[in-house]
Amino acid sequence: MIQLSDKQFKKIVTEAIDAIPSPYIDRLENVAFIIEDAPTPAQSHKLGLRCENLLFGLYEGVPLPRRMGATKLLPDKITLFKKPLEMVSQDVNDLIKRVKNTVWHEVAHYYGLDHERIHELENRPK
Repeated sequence: MIQLSDKQFKKIVTEAIDAIPSPYIDRLENVAFIIEDAPTPAQSHKLGLRCENLLFGLYEGVPLPRRMGATKLLPDKITLFKKPLEMVSQDVNDLIKRVKNTVWHEVAHYYGLDHERIHELENRPK
């Protein structure tokens, strides 16, 4: 487990967002990236998380494919949870990798990908 200042963690998150490749970053609109220490009780309850479950990130919003004809939507929200990410990271480089992966994972939900498809893409040969 490592611990960073909020400023250091925010820098890592900002760099992970900046690393999102085109065309994904180009079409990312009306999304707020938030950093919290941990999920709220309401978020944990909504997701059915148990005490032993760790949540690194959460996408809340209407995925892009389901927006057909929708107007005036509230901003989507991607939250990164600092404490769980720190808890499982061995060092700063490990944390950076985990944050990048979490940012990508949550952005993929914005584009309408489910967990199965995200894992399929993550595990394909490069």
